[in-house]
Amino acid sequence: MIRHFILASLCLSLGACASLLDRASRVGEPPELTTIENPTQAAGYRPVSIPVPPPMVEAPAATGSLWRQGSKSFFKDLRAHDVGDLLTVTVTIDDDAKLDNTSERSRQNSDSMAAPSVLGLESYLGKILPDAVDPTNLVETSSDLSNKSDGTIDRKEQINLKVAAVVTQKLPNGNLVILGRQEVRVNYEVRELQIAGIIRQEDITNKNTVSYDQIAEARISYGGRGHISDIQGARYGSEMLDILLPF
Repeated sequence: MIRHFILASLCLSLGACASLLDRASRVGEPPELTTIENPTQAAGYRPVSIPVPPPMVEAPAATGSLWRQGSKSFFKDLRAHDVGDLLTVTVTIDDDAKLDNTSERSRQNSDSMAAPSVLGLESYLGKILPDAVDPTNLVETSSDLSNKSDGTIDRKEQINLKVAAVVTQKLPNGNLVILGRQEVRVNYEVRELQIAGIIRQEDITNKNTVSYDQIAEARISYGGRGHISDIQGARYGSEMLDILLPF
């Protein structure tokens, strides 16, 4: 156990030292923006694979008609519909949740065991044990347990923003996999926004926008890095103590 504890401490220390050295090399410099890359070639990228119905066969256009079925433009559908196309995702979150839980538990136990006569061996207890022994009251135990807990969660989240996303994959049933990333640096702080998920082409409006609540398997991340985020975050020593201390 001690060996494992020492090894874990060394591993965490080495990781923290490497991170500290990396940060020390960038003292006085603003945080760097990440390079624009093909998301499908990023490390750890995996295409989305979900059960889909067979593709629908579109009815042929009527002879002599200029209107194309499913189009929202008279001559051309300007909505995103293929890999590489762009669309705008609107994120409007206004959540207000409040939970209040109270639990109380109490338990009392009492046990007593007597052995007045055990093949006459009870007469030898006084010789074995230094103090006098009462065979009628050999073992007596009692326990009293009481737990009381209160928990309150009061959360309010409000986000209102827009981000452009790119279609990275088109599923067999026509649904689109999208990925959007945005970084804004102001002085020494970078605000990061990332959104990913699966949308239906039918949910894309004629303005080439889609709402976040119409994204299946939505993954929305909004955070930052820089001087302010460093001050608000826990120090490496505190994080290591939280991991290592069992209490």
